[in-house]
Amino acid sequence: MTSRLAYTLAAGCLAILPALAQAPGLANINTQLRAQETKDSQLMWWLHEVTDVYGPRLTGSPGLRAAQDFAVGQMVKWGFSNVHLEAWNFNHPGWQNWELEANAVSPFQQPLNVRAVSWTPGTNGPVQGPVLVVEPPQPPAGAGRGARGGGGGGGGRGGGMTPEQLAAIENPGSAPPPMPAVTPSENKPVSQASLDAYLASIKDKVRGAIVFYGPHVQVAENFVPAPLRRAEDSWSQPGGGRGGRGAPAAAAATAAAPGGQPAAAAGGRGGRGARGGAAAGDAPAPEGLTAAEIGQQVNKFLIENGALVKVTDSGRAYGIIVQQSSAGYNENPNNPNLPTLLMGNEDYGRIYRTATIDHIPVVLRINIHNEFYPTGRTVYNVVGELPGTDKADEVVMNGGHFDSWNPATGATDNAAGGAVAVEALRLIHTLNLPHRRTLRVALWSGEEEGLYGSIAYVAQHFGSAENPKPEWFKLDAYLNLDDGTGKPRGGSVFGPPEAAAMVQNAMDNFKDWGFYRINPTVGRNTGGTDSTSFNNAGLPGVGYSQDPFDYNSYTHHTSFDTYERIYEPDMREAAVEEALTLYALANADQMVPRCSAATMPAPPAGRGGAGRGAGNVPVTPVAQFSLPAGVTAPERPNPCTAAAPAQAAPVSWPAANAPGQR
Repeated sequence: MTSRLAYTLAAGCLAILPALAQAPGLANINTQLRAQETKDSQLMWWLHEVTDVYGPRLTGSPGLRAAQDFAVGQMVKWGFSNVHLEAWNFNHPGWQNWELEANAVSPFQQPLNVRAVSWTPGTNGPVQGPVLVVEPPQPPAGAGRGARGGGGGGGGRGGGMTPEQLAAIENPGSAPPPMPAVTPSENKPVSQASLDAYLASIKDKVRGAIVFYGPHVQVAENFVPAPLRRAEDSWSQPGGGRGGRGAPAAAAATAAAPGGQPAAAAGGRGGRGARGGAAAGDAPAPEGLTAAEIGQQVNKFLIENGALVKVTDSGRAYGIIVQQSSAGYNENPNNPNLPTLLMGNEDYGRIYRTATIDHIPVVLRINIHNEFYPTGRTVYNVVGELPGTDKADEVVMNGGHFDSWNPATGATDNAAGGAVAVEALRLIHTLNLPHRRTLRVALWSGEEEGLYGSIAYVAQHFGSAENPKPEWFKLDAYLNLDDGTGKPRGGSVFGPPEAAAMVQNAMDNFKDWGFYRINPTVGRNTGGTDSTSFNNAGLPGVGYSQDPFDYNSYTHHTSFDTYERIYEPDMREAAVEEALTLYALANADQMVPRCSAATMPAPPAGRGGAGRGAGNVPVTPVAQFSLPAGVTAPERPNPCTAAAPAQAAPVSWPAANAPGQR
């Protein structure tokens, strides 16, 4: 089909479509929802159960499965239909930390602030030994090509820092100005000979030692604490509903740990959704050993020579520990793991200074009980429904990811989003509100490791705009909340401006609660959160944006992510907002419009190179939809042209250098 003909057909289809009318009486339904949530909210009770009783909920762990069983049982009690678990192949063992103790024995006595790094082994009972500080030579900055995807993931969609905030960091207001910072020495390329010489110099000290890996991180003072709410004018600007996921100032200023990764999260994802170990592309090969190569060799050396435990600095102030590492799922024989802990910056600093300045032996006693679970290779999403009436074969979805990292109980990331989604359906069901389309809630797993659960679900049920399954044409939209404890203030929807206007029509009922606008987006890359898994398939994923509260600075993937950090008023408002939007979309005359087949943006190009899983290392067989190799996508207009689902797929792409659209 030529591009001109496709445009003509899409325009003709839109011309004969009725107006995309929303359901009547939204103001009255809004009043009912607000009253019911005020009278009989179950949201905080659900959050208590999921966090206090069942947290943390690491993908593949017994904790997550117990939480999922609770969710299924409770949704059935509340009258949801077709409540079930849907399996997908994680292909890595589950893991859970059951017991953890760490104490300084001499020359001082102190319980230590630590968290176990997920997917690392335990100590097989208590061990005691002297601290050995290990600081192998490191390559110049930027020479760490091939390392796992960095710590990343430290920020939220808060829009980034203002020029005034950045200036305040540079000049904290001292008079006279502070002394200039000491210029750090430049690292030189690391040869194999220099690394071998360093390892030989410490070999006799390793056996029976507790290794402190890397220097103490000097955490910069933060003169610009993050506001709990963004300024109103930042939300009111066009495009203000969704910013970048930038790291907080204090975290961004921390030094890097050995291995070229932020100490707070060594081995984690390189920002949410940017899965570690991506291909190197065309970057020139660095001179000398890379940070990853150094890290692998040092790890093997420490294990072969009898080290007991490896400890790294959390790199965050006020006792915050960020833990967002899969540690390669302990499956790479070329990069084995010791029992590994992240330690609070303050405790690490005290021990590091005592050992390196005073040269006084510091003795620690540590007990780590971790278990691996082969059954965790199969993981589940939780799904429940409220059946529709005359349009029951069409579905409006909402949800949030149910899994968490293990340093705390995963309250703001993202028990909060899942609780809001379930509460929204419960409100509709309790009030017996009629809805023509079926409502479906999904609680995802595997989000923290790479959006795997939602990507697998989309592939299984919907396919993509290029290869749609029958259900692709029946999904109306998917709503997602995953930015902490704030209520929705803005958001985005994949599709044309008409799609954004349709969602906006429902959300306009919440201007009194500070909601501003929904923006259209045409990006099909996954990353950030589960709504992008739907965008990647060419489906209307709605991602809400929220005020930051202390998500970026304190709770995201940290030991502080607990029930206490939930702000109840905003969460209850969010549940009402999702409920009204679900009701409006479920009762509208037409489904949310999509990008026409002729103007559908292309999915991302396929990843090349070795990537993760080289050799015999297991990989998760789940991936986003991508353009096939050798296929070149033509330029698409932004915004795209609106069309009904039947005119939005299938989409085909010309081969490389082929003229026009096929």
